[in-house]
Amino acid sequence: MQTYDFVIIGAGPAGEAAAHKARALGASVAIVDGGWFGGSCPHIGCLPSKALLYAAGRHASGADYPWARASAHRDFMVNRPPDAAEPDDSSHLRALEEAGATAVRGTGRITARGVVEVTATDGTTTGFRSRNVVVAVGSTSKVPPIDGIAATDPWTNREATLARELPLSLVVLGGGPTGCELAQVYARYGVPVTIVQSGPRLAPTEHPRSAEAIRFGLERDGVMVRTGVRAVQARAHGGADGAHAIDLDDGTTAEGHAILLAVGREFPLAGIGLEHYGVAATGPDAYRRDGSLRLAEGLWIAGDPAGPELHTHQGHYQGEVLVRMALGEAVAPDYRALPRATYTDPEAGSVGVTLDQALAAGIDAFECTAAYPVSSRGYAVEAKTGHVTIVVDRATRQLVGAAMACPDASAAIHECVVAIRAQVPMEVLADTIHAFPSSSRIFNGLYAEALATLDA
Repeated sequence: MQTYDFVIIGAGPAGEAAAHKARALGASVAIVDGGWFGGSCPHIGCLPSKALLYAAGRHASGADYPWARASAHRDFMVNRPPDAAEPDDSSHLRALEEAGATAVRGTGRITARGVVEVTATDGTTTGFRSRNVVVAVGSTSKVPPIDGIAATDPWTNREATLARELPLSLVVLGGGPTGCELAQVYARYGVPVTIVQSGPRLAPTEHPRSAEAIRFGLERDGVMVRTGVRAVQARAHGGADGAHAIDLDDGTTAEGHAILLAVGREFPLAGIGLEHYGVAATGPDAYRRDGSLRLAEGLWIAGDPAGPELHTHQGHYQGEVLVRMALGEAVAPDYRALPRATYTDPEAGSVGVTLDQALAAGIDAFECTAAYPVSSRGYAVEAKTGHVTIVVDRATRQLVGAAMACPDASAAIHECVVAIRAQVPMEVLADTIHAFPSSSRIFNGLYAEALATLDA
């Protein structure tokens, strides 16, 4: 039985990051995955969706960017040859091997403490022993319990990001980042799109003002947004022109030739063997998805199943931190400055907590906000929606949260990420020079307003 310092089950962003960090620190590593090395993000997630959003934005602005070109650009981003059905992940596997890791295509399951049984795709089985077992299996699209949904042959993010042909129409079940981004892609290419969101608003994890801006952008592009309604039944080809019909709980129907499931994620932990460490994957005694990473002595979890949220950058961070923890460094994960971004037009970015969350946590906080359309940058780009908001802790005189919706929010929010992580005093932030008339310049006025409020 081969022995390693780390055996990693799952080679997505968290597993890859853990493997590369461990090798950089001189530890031995074996990593196994039965799917894509690199995970969903570079193949059917973050990268293809952003490539399609870019193309759709160019197309909507009148550029010569037809769907065929968008599809080819997406294929380039995911390393998929023109005649191939699947992206090629060999560069990810090769990078791990060049770093000195043992990389195996196959499945891994824990059979005892410190023992992982690895079954390769060729059917051979090998036992790996390790002081540290890392579970980094990612997540899969949740299939909601809707009668008849299977008969519609629904899309997940896999089909939606790899499609080479436009559907005649599309119903998106779920109004989170995935649903909103892909709805905008297809709507901008002329596909009739309906989003069905059971909650009261789109983008429920974003600031409410950002959610309003995202909805504005989608409806501007022709997306029909249905909030506060839930799908109760699917009737394959039961609509007009052969479209599938989705019956909603308010008595109405949404129709689409393709149905995209974007209602959440599930974690493929069944059968992985956590019970050998006394850890339950499900049920009332299940481990807490709080991002603490250590499940038991010698057992670690990273990426989507670890929590507290679902982000590629979170998984990458966790993979590196857990290796440092396992090798004895006095570090612990810190999520106070975990950035979020939704890449619609306009973009939404946030970090930290909202005012309501701060108050619920017992923080004596207040909020300052500025409307983006009446800022200098907003006037320049003829913005019709958007905001920039900060949340300030009176006791510490520091930022504890920020949110914005504007064309470059995913980049501009990182000023606040650093400010929260480094606990920068409001006096320093207010005295910082920002380029005029950038979106970040709006923070200058908000910091000054916050400082005046603190000193009142």
